[in-house]
Amino acid sequence: MSQAGDTPAPSPTRAGGDDLGRHLVVISGPSGAGKTTICRAVAERLGLPVSTSATTRPRRRGETDGQDYYFLTEEEFRDRIDRGRFVEWAEVFGHLYGTPVEEVERAGEVGGLLLLEIDVQGGMQIKRKFPAALALLVLAPGPDALRERLGGRGTETENEVRRRLREADEEVCKARRAGCYDAEIVNDRLEEAVRLVIEWIETRRSHT
Repeated sequence: MSQAGDTPAPSPTRAGGDDLGRHLVVISGPSGAGKTTICRAVAERLGLPVSTSATTRPRRRGETDGQDYYFLTEEEFRDRIDRGRFVEWAEVFGHLYGTPVEEVERAGEVGGLLLLEIDVQGGMQIKRKFPAALALLVLAPGPDALRERLGGRGTETENEVRRRLREADEEVCKARRAGCYDAEIVNDRLEEAVRLVIEWIETRRSHT
C-alpha cells in the first residue's frame, strides 16, 4: 500500500515555482519499469546531475549513502517531514521515500537541468507543485515483461512481485487520470527508450 505525503514544502519551493520547474526533469514509473537504468544512461550521455532521494528502506549490497540514497531512520525521515524538508514524499511498500528540498534548490542555483528519478506518486506531486517541470512516465511493455523484470532482480519474494504488479497497475491508472505526465515512454528496447527521453530533454533545453 502506498501513501503520498501532503506536508507543505518550505517557501523556496512555493515561490518562483514556475521558474524552478523549468529546470526539473522527472523520470518516474512503476517498480521494474526500468526508470533507474534509463535515468543513469541519460545522465551519463547528457552530463546531467541526478537528484538523490532519501529513504528508510535498508541499504542494499553495493549501495552508498549520499550517492544512491540518503539512508535515514524513520524517526529522522518523519522529523524532516514535520520541518517541511521534502519537496515530495510517499510511503511505498512500508518504506518512506522523498526528495530533499536541497536537491531541488540546487537546480535553480546552477541554472541547468536536474533529473529526478522518483516513483509515480512523487512525480505527480512534483508536477502539481512545479507545473513547468517536464514529467516522463516510464512503462514496461506489458505485465508479463514487468513480472519477468521484477522476478529477475532477485530482491523480492513471489508475494512481493505480485503486490508490486498490482501496485504498478494502480499507479499508472492514477497517473493517467491525473494527467500529470507530459509523455509515456514504453521501455521495450532500452536504447530506443533512452533516445526518446533524450529527445524530450533536448527540446526542454532549447526552451530553458
